[in-house]
Amino acid sequence: MKRIMFALIAMIWSCMALAAVNLNTATKEELEALPDIGPVKAQAIIDYRQANGPFKSPEDIMKVNGIKEGIYSKVKGDIAVSGATTPVKSAPAAASKSAPATAPSMAKSAPAAAAGAAAAPSMANESKADKAKAAKEARAEAKAKAKEEKAAKTESAKAEKPTKTAAASDKPAAADGKMTAKEEKAAKAKADKEAKAKEKADKAAKAKADKEEKAAKAKAAKDEKAAKAKAAKEEKAAMAKDAKPAK
Repeated sequence: MKRIMFALIAMIWSCMALAAVNLNTATKEELEALPDIGPVKAQAIIDYRQANGPFKSPEDIMKVNGIKEGIYSKVKGDIAVSGATTPVKSAPAAASKSAPATAPSMAKSAPAAAAGAAAAPSMANESKADKAKAAKEARAEAKAKAKEEKAAKTESAKAEKPTKTAAASDKPAAADGKMTAKEEKAAKAKADKEAKAKEKADKAAKAKADKEEKAAKAKAAKDEKAAKAKAAKEEKAAMAKDAKPAK
């Protein structure tokens, strides 16, 4: 009886279990068959290998977003990075041995068959739980994405607000520019006036210097003429004295 029960359980599980899931070639449905790998994580595995190339080792599955050491410890015996993803072959010997059982023994094994049949709904419940979990994860991811987009919009609005403030603050700057131009015009007029006054003063100073120089030259010429006249007179007197006979 125990042998028949084990055979039935082995047949049921052999239809569902996988010998090894090739992470580089498995479909989404084959990946979903792994423990704790729902539709979201299965799609994440496919997206990762499309973006980064094939997995080099089974441990690389932990590089996928949402898959950590806890999940890896559950699936490491069922994953590989090479070979084909194939279902485990059921042992026909166990089935053939259970086939020729007598009616009484089959009757006795009815509870075991019922237990095997009960396992199927259990598997369905587990699949339903995985789908519910995947849907929950998808909603959480969508909510997180919406939150990130909202935060990005808020940051963008904050970045635009100082720009508007800066544009408003440019108006006083423009007014200051007009005042500066007015002051510059007044400064230029003042500088022109000072330049003209300086030019007039320089002209008067030059005229005075020319007059003083002319007067100095005239005086020098007069003094020179007087000196020459005096020298001539003295020379004449000396000659007259020399010409006078001595007594």
